[in-house]
Amino acid sequence: MSAAVVVAVGVMTLGALAPPSVSAAASADAVQRSLNGLVRDEGVPAALASVQGRDGRTRTYTAGVGDLTTGSKVPRDGQVRIGSNTKAFTAVVVLQLVGEGKIGLDTMVDTYLPGLVRGDGIDGNHITVRELLQHTSGLPDYTNYLGDDVRYYAPRELLDTALRHPADFAPGKSWKYSNTNYVLAGLIVQKVTGRPLAEEMDRRIIKRIGLRHTYFPAPGDANIREPHPHGYLRDAADGPLRDITEIDPSWGWAAGQLISTDSDLNRFFTALLAGRLLPAAQLAQMRTTVPAEATFGPGARYGLGLVSRPLPCGGLSWGHGGSFPGYETRGGATDDGRAAHIAVSAQLTDEAPRRNLERAVDTALCR
Repeated sequence: MSAAVVVAVGVMTLGALAPPSVSAAASADAVQRSLNGLVRDEGVPAALASVQGRDGRTRTYTAGVGDLTTGSKVPRDGQVRIGSNTKAFTAVVVLQLVGEGKIGLDTMVDTYLPGLVRGDGIDGNHITVRELLQHTSGLPDYTNYLGDDVRYYAPRELLDTALRHPADFAPGKSWKYSNTNYVLAGLIVQKVTGRPLAEEMDRRIIKRIGLRHTYFPAPGDANIREPHPHGYLRDAADGPLRDITEIDPSWGWAAGQLISTDSDLNRFFTALLAGRLLPAAQLAQMRTTVPAEATFGPGARYGLGLVSRPLPCGGLSWGHGGSFPGYETRGGATDDGRAAHIAVSAQLTDEAPRRNLERAVDTALCR
């Protein structure tokens, strides 16, 4: 797996596959048409969606095939690797600890991890927790330097990889997406609580709001537990699709390791916006944003592990999005209770396919 693929934990063409046949009734639905279009036009083997309306009613959709070898159906609401949606979970845990008085948003990283963060233009005495969560720390992104070595990575190893490279800018002086920020946030959670990040996520979020299909894979676990579409990767623009479903996800860790479903992501972001996961003060901090159009598209802004995007029908959606070899996920929720997430079973490495996926989400949220 190339470094170009590994870097795409946060933001992510594949050749054409024959589109599946669909019934006239399914074709009449705008969301279904969007999924069919993703399979047809972007060459992804499968697309899955879960859409929740203002009334709380949920509808699920699929298009394509779940396994190119067997031609099996796409499992409804199947599990996928959700990549950088994990950052929203990590940020919630940090902000819960802020609410409990155990972490200070404007406290320096060195307070919690003394002497750990040092490098060329890098000093943990000058980087705050807030700057980590909002990608304004200037820390280089370790995923740019992992190369082709797909194996287990300890979190400290990921951090050390980043620290061998100079800072992108002085803390607080600019904005640039870096997975390193969230590895550090995860290490702070572990230092403050004395427990593994996975346990804290499970206790504080997953069990608390009943995410029955979401989990943080254990070290060495390359499988996906529940029914899922196979995930595919194209090593070169004109190369064949390669099944990459089973992969060690440890290089994503606090920045991108979770496995979930579209419906669980809807439940998570809906609960978050409704104030079920954070006190009002911390939720307000999470929703305080800075411009992030360079990474997330026109009008996008980044809070603390949370992205806002303007909807064509008015208002904002709040979510994150994620990419991991084999899968791409986009979606969000609104303050009035709408939610939608769409996953495809191939990583999208060009801007145009990603924007098409985001337009499909807009269709689902604005229908």
